[in-house]
Amino acid sequence: MGVFAMRLPDVGEGIAEAELTEWHVKPGDIVREDDILAAVMTDKAAVEVPSAVSGKVLELGGEIGQMMAIGSVLIRIEVEGEGNETPGSASVSDTAKPAAPAPQPTPDPEEAAQPAAEEAPQPAPAKAPAPAAAKKPGHRLPRPEGAKPLAAPSVRARARSEGVDLRHVPGTGPGGRISQEDLDSWIESGGIRQGSVTRGRNTGVEEQRVIGMRRKIAEKMALSKRNIPHITIVEEVEMGALEDLRAALNKKHEGSRPKLTLLPFLMRAIVEAVREQPGLNARFDDEDGVIYRHGGVHIGIATQTPQGLNVPVLHHAEANSLWDNAGELARLAEAARDGSIKREELTGGTITITSLGPLGAIATTPIINHPEVAIVGVNKMQIRPVWDGQQFRPRKMMNISCSFDHRVVDGWDAAVFVQKLKSLLETPAMLFVEG
Repeated sequence: MGVFAMRLPDVGEGIAEAELTEWHVKPGDIVREDDILAAVMTDKAAVEVPSAVSGKVLELGGEIGQMMAIGSVLIRIEVEGEGNETPGSASVSDTAKPAAPAPQPTPDPEEAAQPAAEEAPQPAPAKAPAPAAAKKPGHRLPRPEGAKPLAAPSVRARARSEGVDLRHVPGTGPGGRISQEDLDSWIESGGIRQGSVTRGRNTGVEEQRVIGMRRKIAEKMALSKRNIPHITIVEEVEMGALEDLRAALNKKHEGSRPKLTLLPFLMRAIVEAVREQPGLNARFDDEDGVIYRHGGVHIGIATQTPQGLNVPVLHHAEANSLWDNAGELARLAEAARDGSIKREELTGGTITITSLGPLGAIATTPIINHPEVAIVGVNKMQIRPVWDGQQFRPRKMMNISCSFDHRVVDGWDAAVFVQKLKSLLETPAMLFVEG
């Protein structure tokens, strides 16, 4: 038998390190080649790391939330044959062992000849406590008050939907981490569920480390708010004509073309608007003081996923048809939600759209996706009374909230851009006029 030290592979061009966000195995597990060992994250892209060999897991090379250098030892696996480590190689834990004590000075011969003082009797070693009888998961006692149950966000979400308090669920993963299998066992064994006991005060405090996607989001938001002086303009738009056109096109092409939502129309309006305001389809390198105005319109779409906010980018929206953009939007959103999105599909945006969908709001103040200089926010569509010069009439209205980097975008230019969007959305036929 030998030991195979598997190192963290290069998970993206130019990446020097990655954050360890999840272990899928623990010491003692048997793995096969291509089994998923761990998940790491860099630049908002989550990457699963498969095993290069088959064997038995001996040692994990890092803790959840730890930044690991590319090429560092991720895991050690016992394999048939020689492996790739020599018997004398230091393990991960060896590097953390304390240094050997310094050598003591040799005693003086005269001192050594004197009788040694009588040593105090050493207490007998205490007997090791007898191991507690194994308990079935369904009957195990909850963790002590204040103890933090370790679990992935997907496990926590499922526990909430099932009404399970994770403090009661024993975890079999590293450090007592609770897996989906642990939760399954607990539910099947009839474990205690929230709401099944008498109501009382909930004094629990859940401590959640900010790692992985949430850490990336926190860093990006802080960077944007710290560096960018935002100016936000809110304008109301009458959406009746566009909604009628959208419904008619979907009915005509039902089943043969992708379904049209509002976003493909908004993307087309943005493409037209930045032709007149090219300074808004840009990225600002504030360290070097350079604005990069792009010919291609690469639109980021803020997307809520189980892991948190993600911004997949639809590249070259100006070159696509309405239906091409609709189909690509649906594909990118699905890839972002299931974690299969590629790193290059999360980079290179020049302007972003953010929408709360049907949840909506009357108005929002979107945060710019640094280093871009503009973001367009879509708010809730609703029927409002609108004065037509003679009387109030019900109209389908929606507010758009657009934020701009005031360092490089003047208020006048921002207002011209917003009014252009309003005009195109209220008169959607203009979206299809060439030239």
